Amino acid sequence: MMKTKEILSAMKILSWIIFIGLCIKLGVILFSSIMSLFVNKEAAENLYLGLDLSNLYDFSINHYISILSLLISITALKAYLFYLVIKIFSKINFDKPFTKVVTRLISSISYISLWTGLLAYFANGYGKWVLKKGAEFRIDWGSSEFLFMAGIVFVIALIFKRGVEIQSENELTV
Repeated sequence: MMKTKEILSAMKILSWIIFIGLCIKLGVILFSSIMSLFVNKEAAENLYLGLDLSNLYDFSINHYISILSLLISITALKAYLFYLVIKIFSKINFDKPFTKVVTRLISSISYISLWTGLLAYFANGYGKWVLKKGAEFRIDWGSSEFLFMAGIVFVIALIFKRGVEIQSENELTV
């Protein structure tokens, strides 16, 4: 059975892998978007791993740019979330895990998750509206997952905040 430190080390490595993967995805989408807008519109046929927005491009360049902007923003927020997770791993002391720095990072993760979820919710609604107008494309924005995660992480942030208060009180009584 794996020990806690081994699990945390594996999670730190996994967080780095996901962060790097999201940065690569963001870079590829940005590069493909620029290529499709300024060099060759056929780049819209495969923006990233089969994501085909060529029908949307042909339908309306303004809607294409709007959807791309939302996709890029949400991907950037996801990458930033994992950057914050990596920062937690670098700042946390497992002998005294309840610190203001870690609490602030966890709170930031909950807020970024909330903004990501709200932006994805807006993107989902906007995408449905564009589909009703006659465009054809498919993107899973994952809004409900991020909103759910924001709620859970917010509760964890409150627990950590209370842990900081208790830890400070215990240090004062010693």
